[in-house]
Amino acid sequence: MSNNIYLKQGLNIPIEGAAVQSTKKVIKPEVVALKPTDFRGLVPKLLVREGDKVLAGSPVLADKMSQKILFTSPVSGEVIAIVRGEKRKLLEVRIKADETQEYVDFGTRKPSEMTAEEIKEHLLASGLWPALVQRPYGIIANPELKPKAIFASAFSTAPLAANAEYAYRADLEDIQTAINALSKLTDGGFHLSLNGDNYSGTPFHKLENVIMHTFTGKHPAGNVGVQIHHISPIMKGETVWTVSMPMLAAIGRLFNTGKYNVKRKVAVTGPAAVSPAYVEGFPGMAMKDIAEFCDKNVKTRFISGDVLTGTAVGEEGFLGFFDDQITLIKEGDEYEMFGWAKPFRCSQFSASRAYFSWLSPKKRYNMDTNLHGGVRAFVLSDVYSKVLPMKLFPVHLLKACLANDIDKMEQLGIYEVLPEDFALCEFVCPSKIEIQQIISDGIDLMLKEMA
Repeated sequence: MSNNIYLKQGLNIPIEGAAVQSTKKVIKPEVVALKPTDFRGLVPKLLVREGDKVLAGSPVLADKMSQKILFTSPVSGEVIAIVRGEKRKLLEVRIKADETQEYVDFGTRKPSEMTAEEIKEHLLASGLWPALVQRPYGIIANPELKPKAIFASAFSTAPLAANAEYAYRADLEDIQTAINALSKLTDGGFHLSLNGDNYSGTPFHKLENVIMHTFTGKHPAGNVGVQIHHISPIMKGETVWTVSMPMLAAIGRLFNTGKYNVKRKVAVTGPAAVSPAYVEGFPGMAMKDIAEFCDKNVKTRFISGDVLTGTAVGEEGFLGFFDDQITLIKEGDEYEMFGWAKPFRCSQFSASRAYFSWLSPKKRYNMDTNLHGGVRAFVLSDVYSKVLPMKLFPVHLLKACLANDIDKMEQLGIYEVLPEDFALCEFVCPSKIEIQQIISDGIDLMLKEMA
């Protein structure tokens, strides 16, 4: 076993609605959507028109900046809608799925018999290259670069996150194949982080050709960005790549079966979910496909992802490319008499000891989206440092982003962070500041000015 890294800072949010480890439904989607907005910095080039027939694995989009990077259809069927927003920004390509799925045959391959360039070309042609995320900035990996190392986290500490051991236990062979392939793309090795509380109980500790690390602590201990910070911090001029567990499984299937198969178990969770459990589906599947999990008597927010970092997609929306979780939570649009001044408030969770929730550490709360206040003065405090297990000055970095001070942003660690790493800071923020958006805007500025 590797040395365990214990993180003191962090916070686990005790929200109701964890999914039981049972697959309730295998979804055969009627319509799926490929969303360019899932990929930071992407300028998409449309390769299909309405009415075109596609197979699972057929190119649908390309990256205008690097047209070798393709985005392929997760299902076979017919392109039925090209959805655009303001200024004709491409938002979605919707595909009506066939009853029987047909796949592009990319051929089975053995990574051990392939060169790094052949592996790259195979991933690019299949449309699975976008599964690799490059840091700094969280953009699609540049195939012309060789990263310092590749990182993956085999567990998540996000609220109500899918249990990786349950969701991917059956995909171990494919995950091992993916690791063998990706290890050839870097000289720094493939780094896999496991939960220190359950190291021997997880099947992932048997994976080979990896550099193992274990982390123990509260959320965000499972964030790959936090793990990289403690394993090998990103300096100016360095790049690393990251890959998620569902994408590892998909990459392995590509090599083992020759098919673009991105199916995954998706945890349907949240206080507004009826009998939360898992479904087997695809990225891009419609929220309508989980209608039986919704309480019709509650006005519900549909979130692709978790409550801290997910995207509110609405009842008519679709699951994101990287997500293996859907969260259903009540809209907090009801007026609360007396608000924060109300005595006791035993039904409310507080990250501090403002209420009495600290007396019931095992209690789970029926939370909603209410912010419990408006934006206030952004003052210097240590509240962020208590939940951010990174050796940074979070308030100073945020204010450097607000001031568009690139030099200060570099000095204060903008290369190491993504908005998800600051999600807890936003949750505990007494000023109700949209901290993740500030970090996102700072990253966009870096991409614009440093490209």
